Amino acid sequence: MTQSEQGGTRKRVLVFLLAYNAERFMVDTMRRIPVAGLAEWDSHLLVIDDGSKDRTVEVAAEFYRTGELGMPTTILRNPVNQGYGGNVKLGMHYAIENGFDAICLIHGDGQYPPEKIPEFVRPLLDGEADAVFGSRMMSGFGALKGGMPLYKFVGNKVLTRLENWLVGTRLSEFHSGLRLYSVHALKRLPFYANANDFHFDTEIIIQLHFAGMRIREFPIPTRYGEEVSHVNGFKYAWDIMKQATLGQMQRLSLVYQRKYDVAPKGRETGYQVPKMTFTQAHAMAVDLVPPNSRVLDVAAADGLVGEELKKKGCFVAGIDRAAPPAERGYDAFAPCDLDAGALPLDPTQYDVVLLLDVLGHLAQPEKFMEALHRRAGRNPNLKLVVSSGNIGFIYNRLQLLFGHFNYGKRGILDASHTRLFTFASLPRLLEEAGFKVEEVRAVPAPFELALGDNAVSRLLVRLDGLLLRLSKGLFGFRILVVASPRPSLETILENAVVHE
Repeated sequence: MTQSEQGGTRKRVLVFLLAYNAERFMVDTMRRIPVAGLAEWDSHLLVIDDGSKDRTVEVAAEFYRTGELGMPTTILRNPVNQGYGGNVKLGMHYAIENGFDAICLIHGDGQYPPEKIPEFVRPLLDGEADAVFGSRMMSGFGALKGGMPLYKFVGNKVLTRLENWLVGTRLSEFHSGLRLYSVHALKRLPFYANANDFHFDTEIIIQLHFAGMRIREFPIPTRYGEEVSHVNGFKYAWDIMKQATLGQMQRLSLVYQRKYDVAPKGRETGYQVPKMTFTQAHAMAVDLVPPNSRVLDVAAADGLVGEELKKKGCFVAGIDRAAPPAERGYDAFAPCDLDAGALPLDPTQYDVVLLLDVLGHLAQPEKFMEALHRRAGRNPNLKLVVSSGNIGFIYNRLQLLFGHFNYGKRGILDASHTRLFTFASLPRLLEEAGFKVEEVRAVPAPFELALGDNAVSRLLVRLDGLLLRLSKGLFGFRILVVASPRPSLETILENAVVHE
């Protein structure tokens, strides 16, 4: 039961047979593995029995010892049942640790045709796909002819359609057990964070899709016989719909789960989240800046705000770790880590200082604002425009009501936040740092970022605007504050008149 050495530079293929209480089917399933068709690759068989209560593992070992299989084989038995997903994880981990190029999953009950493996593995080894699935639903009503019960056929169709709609895929079937994966692709996915239950298969589809990986489907025949299903249909349906919904909510930045954080660029880090879109909060800030002003844009990011200010005839200087694109037209730029020290540009030389979505990402925003005031206090005409997410937004409160507090990749609960503010705490921070708060505005939720710029998102923004009249704290997505520096103690002393 040991593996042979890797054969030269040939690609390595692992056939992974998942077994649980499959004593009656093991010999037939192992005989059906197309050893001759896999001979052009360095192919191995891995059997993992998931703590069966019958003689599944003994039957597999007895058949292997006959020599009939003719394929290097490893047979393992879990001392404790790991669940379907848990067993799949073990096989995937085995494939990674032992240097295989592809892993092909088949079930011990023989319901899915192992004969298709050589045909299906080729696109993986040729780099044409990252995963290949055998689909029973690509042949019209062929699954019914193969013995699939009508209720399972209809359920499969309905659930797959809903999952496609939620996840954004176009698969003909989410629920096939014949699956082949590129091991290179698996190394990029946190599959180990997936469920140990049957909805593992849905979770890895979501991961593949979010990671931009290619899934190919090929038709397979349907075979229903005497095998016993270990799936609780109602629980399975609930679990897969829950995961599909959570996946879509993560794409909308409403929740965060590590297992779905697989986008090629990864999670953003640092004190500033790039302003990927010119939002209503940015537009409101631009409107507050008089034409032809001198503006200091702190944490300028991609420069979209500065670009709009240039259209108003403003002189715009930026501060950030990296300069905005040259086409934004900034008049000056100074690199700076805001957590490391003082601003490299003198704020008293400007009419307006913008701090848009900055304070919540600083390690010590209080000290930063105090240092800013010590310099800005010499210019009483300076205007400060500050924005931050409102942690008291109704969606966040509802999450807490149900015991959730999920950081995400953007929005109010962006994972790089170090501080969270409300309509009370943000103005208080400015006041305590020496600024006079002149105006506090509420910004509606940016539905256009989540749903696209369409009639529905515009309607929701207008509705949120109406609700703001009832409660800014509940329905304001962002807080926008206009402030000015009170004279610093140094300035007051300097201007004090000597009385003799």
